[in-house]
Amino acid sequence: MLKKRETAWTPASAWEHLLQNEPMFILDLRNADEFAQWRVEGPSPLPTKNIPYFELLDLDAEADDDDVTEAAIRGIRAHLMDELPADRTILAVCPEGHTSSYVAEALRNLDFEAVNLEGGMEAWGRFYYWRRVTEEERYSLYQVVRPARGCISHVLISDQCAAIFDPGRHIDIYHDLVAGHDASIIGVFDTHLHADHLSGGPMLGERWQVPYHLHPYDAIHPVDMVPAQISYEFLHAGQTIHVGQAEFEALHIPGHTLGMVAFLVEKRYLLTGDSLFLESIARPDLGGKAETWTPLLYLSLLELMQLDDDIVVLPGHFSDITVADPEGRYQANLGGLKTRNPGLAKVADGEEAFNRYILENLPELPDAYFDIKRANAGLDQPDEAQASELELGKNVCAATGKAS
Repeated sequence: MLKKRETAWTPASAWEHLLQNEPMFILDLRNADEFAQWRVEGPSPLPTKNIPYFELLDLDAEADDDDVTEAAIRGIRAHLMDELPADRTILAVCPEGHTSSYVAEALRNLDFEAVNLEGGMEAWGRFYYWRRVTEEERYSLYQVVRPARGCISHVLISDQCAAIFDPGRHIDIYHDLVAGHDASIIGVFDTHLHADHLSGGPMLGERWQVPYHLHPYDAIHPVDMVPAQISYEFLHAGQTIHVGQAEFEALHIPGHTLGMVAFLVEKRYLLTGDSLFLESIARPDLGGKAETWTPLLYLSLLELMQLDDDIVVLPGHFSDITVADPEGRYQANLGGLKTRNPGLAKVADGEEAFNRYILENLPELPDAYFDIKRANAGLDQPDEAQASELELGKNVCAATGKAS
């Protein structure tokens, strides 16, 4: 519930309220097409109303009224009074948090409990949080989540040394997490050359003057075949890397990309990147070669299924935010995924059935993915506005449109 005189929530504050399953209602004032691409979501389903602000605001031309709050009050009375809950906090949302602040004020004037999302969806898209996956005597493992994009990174810390896996482009959270544990980053690792979001890997490596690691098969744009223009160190199958007293092994599992790698931490935690999700599996068409790469994906998933059932899978993405555990973490034992993940179940049906399942269920590939790959390969350098535009919406990295 609202604290006294609370009028706005930061994305971090809003997320904590969502985690507590507090009764909430989202009033999204963006255009319908923007709303369709992505929205504020929480661990539980959220009742939401989308009405573009230009349809809601009732501007009185005759009175020459430019008071946005009064215009919002009139619009709410005319269009929304019967649809707004009296027993829930209403979170007003717009692109940058400006118009929604007036609408939230109007709602409060009409005796609703209402707050504005500070910074709007632009700030929501930059919001990350982290959770501890495990804390052992020799090491700790953390999950860093970006709810708006469905992106997940991981951080391994041991003996004041840290390794970062699949970082997003907003790198301060990794710096803050590592510094908060009196540790220093010794290496950055991407499971593959990402297509759905801009990697923070090269930037982190440059800031900390540490190696950025990538499999060489992914150091080339898969469509135009131009070599990457980034500094990186080769990852290879079976490579063991030490972080303080902890270690992890690189497993080469092509299919999503030719250089896709998973990292097996301490033979217990499997960082699967975009190869295996909690409710789906990777799409094999990022290089425009789905028929060629699908058999590779089949063999890679078959290899992963030979690992112990007790291994904990930590994926690189989700599309259904509600599959998180009560702490906001995304994890599951491999044994459980073998039976309830439809994509893994198809592996058991054999290669022919698997190939047919994949090729018949591929969702549309966003055009931006080719540009994002170019940027991640160092072939383009988008500015902040262009980067935000490229990353608009949820990821579509799964073969069946579900990356959870």
